[in-house]
Amino acid sequence: MPLPAGYRRYPQTGKSFAAYLSNLQLKKDKTVYLYNGVPKANQLAQYAVLDISVGNKDLQQCADAVMRLRAEYLFAAKKYDAIKFNAGDGTWLSYTAWLNGTRYRLHGNKLVAIGAAAKPANNTHEILLNYLNVVFAYCGTATLPASLQPKPLAAIQPGDVFLKPGAPGHAVIVMDMATNDNGEKIYMLAQSYMPAQNIHILNNPAKLQLNPWYILNRDSVIRTPEWTFYRNQLYGWKQAG
Repeated sequence: MPLPAGYRRYPQTGKSFAAYLSNLQLKKDKTVYLYNGVPKANQLAQYAVLDISVGNKDLQQCADAVMRLRAEYLFAAKKYDAIKFNAGDGTWLSYTAWLNGTRYRLHGNKLVAIGAAAKPANNTHEILLNYLNVVFAYCGTATLPASLQPKPLAAIQPGDVFLKPGAPGHAVIVMDMATNDNGEKIYMLAQSYMPAQNIHILNNPAKLQLNPWYILNRDSVIRTPEWTFYRNQLYGWKQAG
């Protein structure tokens, strides 16, 4: 992704979440498609499209895209015990429990863990995606704060999340950052949206000359193409990565 003149990317350690995000591949086609293969009506929000599957169900929406990227990183790093997300009833959906055969059934308003499934023979990416489909069904913007903690905008770093919990709510993830000799910082954002669609790098509608980068400043709002966030809506992961 090109940088504005005079800026350089943050140095990243080889196995960090930030390094993982900055090395994700982009599609040559910049069209955002919905889960059903139909092009999204608004094609003005994205600068580029990540080369990551969206699935064939209306599941991988905004918070789901954040959880997908986090889970993919932890899976690639073999940190399987750290792959877990909180459902609306407070149940933690654990990937290692899933590997051991645990499945979940909705009983009233409560998820009940059952052990009916046979243990998968291999810990494969396909198994991870099957698990994530369940996560996407029961977790979202309202439950994501259980995995996150608020942080000041001045401390922003790649992997952090701008989050408006609730319904409607939204979430975007910080993909990359850069700085110049004056200490000025810029950052890049990615999202999915509703309906489920390709995860994409967001345009900056306010600063087209910096597109797709956003300036870290003292403004109270962060205006993205399809949502406005506030500076107090930045979160970092409770578990470092």
